[in-house]
Amino acid sequence: MIDIRKLSMFNEMANEGANTVANQLTQMTQIETEMQITKINFLDIENIRAHMGYEDRIAVRINIESMPNGCILIFFDEKSAKTLSQVMLAGMVDDNKEDGEFNDMEQSAIQEIGNIMTSGFIDGWANVLETTIEIGTPTFYHTSGSNIVDEEIQFEDDDIALLFDSRIHTPKSETDSISGEIYVFPNLKDLVKMMNEIELKT
Repeated sequence: MIDIRKLSMFNEMANEGANTVANQLTQMTQIETEMQITKINFLDIENIRAHMGYEDRIAVRINIESMPNGCILIFFDEKSAKTLSQVMLAGMVDDNKEDGEFNDMEQSAIQEIGNIMTSGFIDGWANVLETTIEIGTPTFYHTSGSNIVDEEIQFEDDDIALLFDSRIHTPKSETDSISGEIYVFPNLKDLVKMMNEIELKT
């Protein structure tokens, strides 16, 4: 069991990661970006499917390859994904935001964005947990969140996941608005072990 006095660390990890991601996105896109953690939830598999939705969106998945293990999923609506890919590619591809298709260069750009965002979020975690955390390579998806849950995510026997539900937005930009969500699926047993190993700060 986790020390009840350390539950505030969930909020601290989430906020530290969110601030790091927002700063990195602002530097990368030159668009002022904010990120908010709207919920931290423990959900069973069926609730996760409903929470993530059944409509097709753009997603990037990156595995967490050291303690606390697990994976991260980043979702964008198609318009936001197009905007971000155009910023990354700096006009190297046609600016067609309405076609709903993503060519290889655009997919690679979105994967790189996912990698940068995941690195920032996990670095925030690592600072709080006083450790280093390794991540894998990004994978691009154009499907629903529920499909990814069914096909790609492996759960423990208790079938419960910890979700950090986040929102990314650009408050001062109307034409280049970005919206997205970050879901983190850590291995709960590993995460609890890491948190319990940290001495309480007085």
